[in-house]
Amino acid sequence: MSYASAPQNRMPTRKAETSWHGGTDGSGDFETESGAVTGTFRFPTRFEDEPGTDPEELIGAAHSGCFSMQFTAFLEQDGYTADRIDTTADVHLERAEGGGFEIPRIDLTVSANVPDIEPEIFDELAQRAKENCPVSKALAGPTITLDASLEC
Repeated sequence: MSYASAPQNRMPTRKAETSWHGGTDGSGDFETESGAVTGTFRFPTRFEDEPGTDPEELIGAAHSGCFSMQFTAFLEQDGYTADRIDTTADVHLERAEGGGFEIPRIDLTVSANVPDIEPEIFDELAQRAKENCPVSKALAGPTITLDASLEC
């Protein structure tokens, strides 16, 4: 099924699960419904430099993937096909005023090779993709910036 032929009103619901064991010295195992993504969360992997993943890293993967797919769709709707799109999402986790933590900002950086596209059209479609990808909409609380560069 292509993007253009996807059903308009009924889309699949996706699921991921985490099971936490212990206190702040414990760990949580997570798995996506498909089983394609699994791992373990620990406080040191989130708040220190211990190797491993954390929720913010997974948000970044989801956001960069969603943006890239939305950008691809907008490019194709306007008659362009990218040779390559590389997107990074830097998810900033910071201490919040009054305690706790927050994600105040996500910086998207995209570099792409899109033959025969004018820089102004590239920038406009990249901005539309940032504003319209479902993950951007879901994460509308933090400021989401975009740095887009067209490779020639």
